[in-house]
Formats: sequence, structure tokens, C-alpha cells
Amino acid sequence: MGSRNYQDLIAWQKAMDLAVAVYELTAPFPADERFGLTSQVRRAAASIAYTIAEGQGRFTVPDFKRFLSMAHGSTREVETQILLAVRLGFARQKKAEPVLDLSAEVGRLIRGLANSLGE
Repeated sequence: MGSRNYQDLIAWQKAMDLAVAVYELTAPFPADERFGLTSQVRRAAASIAYTIAEGQGRFTVPDFKRFLSMAHGSTREVETQILLAVRLGFARQKKAEPVLDLSAEVGRLIRGLANSLGE
């Protein structure tokens, strides 16, 4: 796996950007959603970077790939939650689009990283 630090991984860096973007997008969500959708989407977004970092810290490539798979799943969770927020009127489509695009980019980067690790 090499001795690269997780902070050097572009997938981790972009996942951190995504978490910040999600926090910014959800800041104006209704107060009564603080423990609902707001909390859930924030946790899911932050977990992407957390999971990449934890996986990189594992001792085997299969472990790292398993964690990358979980992180990839979290990108889809975030996307779904943002789409729900738009449908519920908590976020405008125009504000959500860049966050959705970033989430898709993170997903591609995670898949690429996993593929680069081989079998």
C-alpha cells in the first residue's frame, strides 16, 4: 500500500471539501430538522473522509478496499439525502447541484483509488 499518508490522497482531500460543502448547504435547514436530516447528511458526509483515512491506516490492501467500498456507499447516501432535502424544500436545486457534483467526483475518485490498488 505504500507509506502515503491518507492526507495525501486526493479522494480524502475532496471528501473533506464535500463535508464542508454539506455543512454549508445544511446550515439554513429548518431548526426542527437539526436532529433529523441535517444531522444525518452531515454525519454521512463526514464519514466519507473518516472511512478513507481509517482504511488507509489498515495493514492490508483488502481491508483498505473494503473501507473504500463503504466510503463510496456513503457518497450515494449523501447524494440521496441532498436530493430529499431539495424535494422537501430545505435546499434549492441551484445550491444543491455543486454539492451533488462534488459528491459524484468523490465517488469517482474513490473508485479510481480502489482500482489502483489491484486485486
